[in-house]
Amino acid sequence: MSFKKIINRSDMLGCVLCADPPCSSVCKRGIDAGRLLRSIWFSNEEYASMTLPEHNPCIGCDADCEKACVKNRIDPDDGICGVHISSLISKLYEVRALPHDVAGVDRIDFSCLKSDICGIPIDNPFLLSSSVVASTYDMCARAFEAGWAGACFKTICNFPIHECSPRFSALMSDNNSFIGFKNIEQLSDHSVEENMNIFRRLKEKYPSKFILASIMGKDEEEWGILAKKCEDAGADAVELNFSCPNMADDGLGSDIGQIPELVEKYTSIAKKACSIPVIAKLTPNVANMSPAAEAAKRGGADGIAAINTIKSITGVNIHTFISEPSVHGKSALGGYSGAAVKPIALRFIAELGLNKNLHGMHITGMGGIGSWTDAVEFLLLGSASLQITTAVMQYGYRIIDDLKSGLALYMNQKGFKSVADIVGAGLDSFYLSTDNLERDSIIYPKFNSDKCVGCGRCMISCSDGGHQALTLSPERKIRMNPQKCVGCHLCILVCPQKAITSSGRRFDKHL
Repeated sequence: MSFKKIINRSDMLGCVLCADPPCSSVCKRGIDAGRLLRSIWFSNEEYASMTLPEHNPCIGCDADCEKACVKNRIDPDDGICGVHISSLISKLYEVRALPHDVAGVDRIDFSCLKSDICGIPIDNPFLLSSSVVASTYDMCARAFEAGWAGACFKTICNFPIHECSPRFSALMSDNNSFIGFKNIEQLSDHSVEENMNIFRRLKEKYPSKFILASIMGKDEEEWGILAKKCEDAGADAVELNFSCPNMADDGLGSDIGQIPELVEKYTSIAKKACSIPVIAKLTPNVANMSPAAEAAKRGGADGIAAINTIKSITGVNIHTFISEPSVHGKSALGGYSGAAVKPIALRFIAELGLNKNLHGMHITGMGGIGSWTDAVEFLLLGSASLQITTAVMQYGYRIIDDLKSGLALYMNQKGFKSVADIVGAGLDSFYLSTDNLERDSIIYPKFNSDKCVGCGRCMISCSDGGHQALTLSPERKIRMNPQKCVGCHLCILVCPQKAITSSGRRFDKHL
């Protein structure tokens, strides 16, 4: 990107990202404030700035948007808006004033988002992943209308599903977004025929949208039968669910994904039963994913889907002693997703992308994608398509607007003509082991005295978690001892003022 970060999520403190936001509907100057706020939240402020009129409409405005903010309902007499909307829009004009690599929003070429899955074209790389967000005709139809390229339908099976209540829990951040999300949900509770009818209706109404049919069989014969039924109903490809952590009994779900021989066998059965592409969805509940991925390829798989959720316990109530979600006083291991699992997902995507034995296989990546910047990271490490659930569950299908516009703007700025140009572009700079990294030089931190407030947080962390290279003077100025500093950059990470950066200069340790 060509601009420095001017607006952060912390500036959005108080915004609840309303449905049909009142701040938009009351604006007499035609500004869709709610849409702009959403773009800021999803790291898409540069695109948002490009959609603004030439002159700031907030200057001299009565700020009806702030008066209409739903947060005012908490205490309507205090006259304090929950969100400083006018100020945020003015900050967008600061972003707009910076030099940009693309002249304006009307100059963005969205055709660069076109991609494919196993040779089948898609409008953009974003699909709903197999879950409750893609479990009915109406839900998929609304997602397609919103702009999603396709959907991996909630896993179809031929055995009874009886869900428990409640079945979700989450670790929350200070701004009420999910850090991590746990579910103990199982598979589609519709009959196979009901789901096949949904596929037929979706394909008739939305012929260009990609239908990825997730299936799970209970025996060899059923894997083949389900794959064939999905093909006959119009599915574009089949995803084999070898990874659901909530269907582990009787050798189902993630129990299969941990045994390469079973992955190969069931993949082969499904592949022989249908003529459409077959994608194996593998479990992250393993030390390495390559053995199962290579087994899937031997079985004829055209692609790999990764990652599914991670077996987890999100916490234990210290008063009731029960883990969440509590079902009649009991809980169970469940699948963990959301932002917290993104580093783990990227680790597995990189492993698959670097595996030469998997060359030519499509990788559809998922696990913590919530913004266009997350999407870019997955693409750089080898994902050619992307699937999302947790962010949709919290914010809705509408996030596709910022996923697409943010990614398109980025690709235009970087000169990428198609998604294929970016897929795997970050793999050459990555090792799966730290043993190969250069260790004979050091990069010192750089301290900005204008930003430093003298809190001493960097000194504490360096003293108690680093190498005792920093001291705090009586005037509350930070001093660094280069003889002790090892360039670990812990101080950069803990500084609340962002007053410490990398010097960018590499020094030989031996000089």
